[in-house]
Amino acid sequence: MKKGYKMYDPNQIYLFPPSPNEWLPKDHLVYFISDLVDNLDLSSIHKVYEKETRGQPPFNPSLMTKVLFYSYSRGVFSSRKIATKLYEDVPFIVLAGGNKPDFRTINEFRRRHIKTLPGIFVQIIKLCEKAGLVGLKHVSLDGTKINANASKHKAMSYGRMKTEEERLEKEIKKLLEKANHLDLKEDQQFGRDLRGDEIPTELAFRESRLSKIKEAMAALEAEAELAREEDKKKHNDKNDPPAPQPPKGKAKYNKKTGTPKDKAQISFTDPESKIMRNADKAFVQAYNAQAVVDVKNQIIVAAVLTNQAADSQHLPAAIEEVKENTGRYPKELSADAGYFSETNLKWLKNKVDAYIPGEKISHSHKPEPAPRGRTPVDLSLSDLMKRKLRTKAGRSKYGLRKQTVEPVFGQIKEARGFRRFLLRGLELVRGEWLLLCLTHNILKMFVNKDKVALAMR
Repeated sequence: MKKGYKMYDPNQIYLFPPSPNEWLPKDHLVYFISDLVDNLDLSSIHKVYEKETRGQPPFNPSLMTKVLFYSYSRGVFSSRKIATKLYEDVPFIVLAGGNKPDFRTINEFRRRHIKTLPGIFVQIIKLCEKAGLVGLKHVSLDGTKINANASKHKAMSYGRMKTEEERLEKEIKKLLEKANHLDLKEDQQFGRDLRGDEIPTELAFRESRLSKIKEAMAALEAEAELAREEDKKKHNDKNDPPAPQPPKGKAKYNKKTGTPKDKAQISFTDPESKIMRNADKAFVQAYNAQAVVDVKNQIIVAAVLTNQAADSQHLPAAIEEVKENTGRYPKELSADAGYFSETNLKWLKNKVDAYIPGEKISHSHKPEPAPRGRTPVDLSLSDLMKRKLRTKAGRSKYGLRKQTVEPVFGQIKEARGFRRFLLRGLELVRGEWLLLCLTHNILKMFVNKDKVALAMR
């Protein structure tokens, strides 16, 4: 007897139900994101288009925002891949309502409106608070290095730039002399109206490279000047508390001459990215992405991104952003040893109850015995912190970071596969980091969609 199979006809008409709402389960992420975006204030995006009356009507900003949020939630980051999904992937087709913006349109929308994301990020946090997903009883701060859209092999040191500048100027001078000599010779042979193209092409390449090197040197010199001015200000205002702002990129400079050190490097592809050491101890061209995560549901309540490798200097700005986004400081904070400094402890005093070890603590570390007796009144802030972390309660509070911020980076980099920024330049990359953190929060909200649905009413 011949084996029977289920009916299969690729040419069958109405393979899908006529209504897109029946193509996916009712509790699909697509419908959640669609409802969520419909409840957000996107006026900052809409107003960009209101004054423009020329050309074809643009795609609806709500549509583009939904597609961007869903694609980043699903680990699809490339504009070309998103555009392909709009033809091939049912959830994308349903979410876009059959619209098919091309990859250039998607990428331009992302670049054009990335500056509006801080406001939308705050709206998401406020909604999470309203739904009871954020408590601010305890938060954890950590940073991770994410590769820039540039190779470290395309970077050059200031010392090598000076050597290359000198070499290229000599080569260009020789080529110009050779070109002039050929011009005179060809003028005599063919007349003044005929010229050769071989030398100008070679000359143009060297002149273009020299121009890029000069621009890069100027950028490093400007950073060195900025660093020198900031050091002067710190020297004059030693008693001032650190400004709660993300640290700025600064080049290493020679204290005597004020010029960049020869080892100071810059990338020709993305000049604002820096060479940093990642978690695997490898040196990469990267940015430092920081996140403050609430312990209750792993909601990111603050996101900071800079091109400075050290973590310590990011703490004041990150905690200030928590207050700006939520209206209050968190009650407790845990962070690893990279954030430990006397300056940070002074800044946190009377603001947040912090748990930050003075040195790296391994997971297999055997804790010291808990201190006994009253706390001495003359202990420094550093010694007080070390004493607090020797107590059972202190160790327990610090241990919360392992279940708070560390899993979040794993979910972004491993589960969603985000390993390299697609955009270039500090401002655009900062916006892309916000987009990643925002969509992380959306996924957490989706897990608690019943609470969120009540909050959106």
